[in-house]
Amino acid sequence: MNHNEKLQEYARLIVKTGANVQKDQYVVLNCGIENVSFGRMVVEEAYKAGARDVIVFWNDVRTSRIRFDYAAMAELENIPEWRAESRNYYAREKAAFIAVTGSDPEAFLGVDSEKLKTSSRAADTAFKTYYKMMMASEMQWCVAAVPEEKWAQKVFPDLDRDAAMEKLWQAIFESVRIGREDAVKAWEKHNALLTEKCKMLNDYHFKKLRYRNSIGTDFVIGLQQDHIWEGGSEFTPDRTPFFANMPTEEIYTAPDCNYAQGTVAASMPLCHQGNLIENFSVTFHDGKVTDFKAEKGYDILKMIIEMDEGSGRLGEVALVPYDSPISNMGILFYDTLFDENAACHLAFGECYPTTIRNGGSMSKEELKAAGANQSMTHVDFMIGTKDLEITGIRADGTEICIFRNGNWA
Repeated sequence: MNHNEKLQEYARLIVKTGANVQKDQYVVLNCGIENVSFGRMVVEEAYKAGARDVIVFWNDVRTSRIRFDYAAMAELENIPEWRAESRNYYAREKAAFIAVTGSDPEAFLGVDSEKLKTSSRAADTAFKTYYKMMMASEMQWCVAAVPEEKWAQKVFPDLDRDAAMEKLWQAIFESVRIGREDAVKAWEKHNALLTEKCKMLNDYHFKKLRYRNSIGTDFVIGLQQDHIWEGGSEFTPDRTPFFANMPTEEIYTAPDCNYAQGTVAASMPLCHQGNLIENFSVTFHDGKVTDFKAEKGYDILKMIIEMDEGSGRLGEVALVPYDSPISNMGILFYDTLFDENAACHLAFGECYPTTIRNGGSMSKEELKAAGANQSMTHVDFMIGTKDLEITGIRADGTEICIFRNGNWA
């Protein structure tokens, strides 16, 4: 396959397998202006799949940066009703949402962290309907990425622009299983393997997990009493399957937000809102962050943890073997979509209700009472290493090794 053929297959894969667009369904595409050509491919594939209509929101990270630099705080505090309704309406209509991401990892470096926090809070309030439905998988959604110049040169700093872009494209195609065999069939096989691992852990139904490695992680996390391990394809209430992330290598579940003890050390930088947080660690007691350190991006990490009452607790625990396709590339992507699929990770903030038995029908108050974290944010950070040991502890105290030397035991 030549490059254009791979692009076309990628667009088709996102639409047909990722978002799994249905006949007469609305499709909402969010895409950066740097990737307008690929965005048009996705639009065409959506119509070919039978979309009723495709609504496109083009965004420009550089324009957003200028706004953060110059707009008054008061202008960031509220989002106009028409903008909020533009997304919430299509969520209520059960549209399929596709996000094509990929931008400069340091686009917002130096922006006042209070402005970033204010903007995030405003978005959470304005798009509340959309976010709630997305976290509960009430409609299909898919996030995928394509290269952007500054991102490519951040990942491959020793290469010129064209060579860096080409290499990042190759890495992305490899991560989403394009170019080796029929991509749809490859994803079906991959999904079956992830489903098998989920069944294994669901059968064990561990009460706690203990993590240890040589970079400073010594940590125990409780699992929500009715937790369910998920991975690979997700399902809407009418059982329409979709893949929320492309790529995906993780299986994940809901922790008990009131039980986390000890320290976890990040194994990779975290890129959040165009800022990098590097060489950081977080300490928990009774589920709550009590201390944190970072060599770079301390203020951004502080902003994440102090966003609201639940942002200093955990909402996701995810397992990814060190010997996985993305990890084996040996590439630091500076993008959570890829880096979280190269390493075990945790997430500050909101849990996924779908990872709790009957969680989709529970109110926020009921979820919180059950130990399922509630927050306006959800931020993954990577903790997996080649020497990570994870032990599962059952209700009767039985201990079973889950990960040894970073991989499934």
